[in-house]
Amino acid sequence: MKRARAVLVAILGIVVVVALIAGGVVLWSTYNKAPLPIDERCVATAGGNSTTIDPEQARNAAIIAGMSIKRGLAPRAASIALATAYQESGIRNLDHGHADSIGLFQQRPSKGWGTIEQIMDPWYSTREFYRAMERIRNWRTKDINDVAQAVQRSAYPDAYRRHETNARTLASSLTGETPASFTCVVTNPRTGDPEGMVTFLKKTLGVDAVTTSLKDDTLTVKAGTPARAWAVAHLAIATTADYGLVSVQVGPYGWTHSSSSLSSWQGTGPSTATEVRLVFSTATPR
Repeated sequence: MKRARAVLVAILGIVVVVALIAGGVVLWSTYNKAPLPIDERCVATAGGNSTTIDPEQARNAAIIAGMSIKRGLAPRAASIALATAYQESGIRNLDHGHADSIGLFQQRPSKGWGTIEQIMDPWYSTREFYRAMERIRNWRTKDINDVAQAVQRSAYPDAYRRHETNARTLASSLTGETPASFTCVVTNPRTGDPEGMVTFLKKTLGVDAVTTSLKDDTLTVKAGTPARAWAVAHLAIATTADYGLVSVQVGPYGWTHSSSSLSSWQGTGPSTATEVRLVFSTATPR
């Protein structure tokens, strides 16, 4: 009996020691656990809906929305194009697809959409989509899914419908229809490149659509209308990863990029400003 009790005490002692060690290991691992990586993303909020995409998709969506402005089209056009790109490529400039389909809209060289090199240029492929869309009768009032299908002639004629809400949200934000509605978090953006931003904005919106002036790390953009000013602001944020954007100011509203959290627009009052101030980083990110 005494021997059994001694064995039991010994076992209990071992359990206590193991528990203490395990507890120490857990405590140590908790204090020394590496932080989780930030989820790079962009968020558009409009009409009571929010849509999340990644920086690659955001750049492509910015081109699609901006090109609708360049062509003098209503935000609805961008909604149709974005719903199509969502379905066809996930808003990614793919170099592959069914048969010889490629690009944002999975256009086919064999069907007369252009050469491989042309279609892989997102500005070209977007322009060609809009050209085809504008030839669709009643595209301004017709069901978004049906207009997309009329352009694409997909084997899945109703597939675009499920992307309408996300497409409308992105379009409303990126065309400037909804002010202060777009934000991004990018962990390691490139060094500030305001000249690159000027090239992007003029190529996307049109050479004469905006007037720019650069002083040091600050780019001032005169957009002409409040909606276009907000489009400039949101398109710039959508390309933060490429051009090292630090902050945006549109009238009383300001946005400052954070590499660790999703920043919100700050400010109150009328959103009628037509000038945008963009500030860029001057040091190489770590």
